[in-house]
Amino acid sequence: MLRDCRGAFHLRLRCRFAWSWGPLGWLVPSEIFPLEIRSAAQSINVSVNMIFTFLVAQVFLTMLCHLKFGLFLFFAFFVVIMSIFIYYFLPETKGIPIEEMNQVWKSHWYWSRFMEDLDYPINGDLELSKGAKNV
Repeated sequence: MLRDCRGAFHLRLRCRFAWSWGPLGWLVPSEIFPLEIRSAAQSINVSVNMIFTFLVAQVFLTMLCHLKFGLFLFFAFFVVIMSIFIYYFLPETKGIPIEEMNQVWKSHWYWSRFMEDLDYPINGDLELSKGAKNV
């Protein structure tokens, strides 16, 4: 009976993660980057996500043997840190077109200091320079 209860609890926990934090590592980066850098930013996001997934998978059993229940407190701590970060540092993107994400970052209380006032051509005629000049 106890084993069935633990299995049901574990299943509920997994389902809740799948509907909450699980997809955010993929969803948020696809919405917050401007069109000019979206593909490069998403490829970096996928690479970093897979590296950290690999690292967590490699150390999980060792940490479980040493920390026992403390391992779940360890991960709960990071969920709290992520929640605080999302609440204060990530702007709401609901209803905002992708083309206007630069304006969202420029008006944010923290990230605006890192944004430059660059106006990209609307029609996509962005031309790269023909190489370095004589240095």
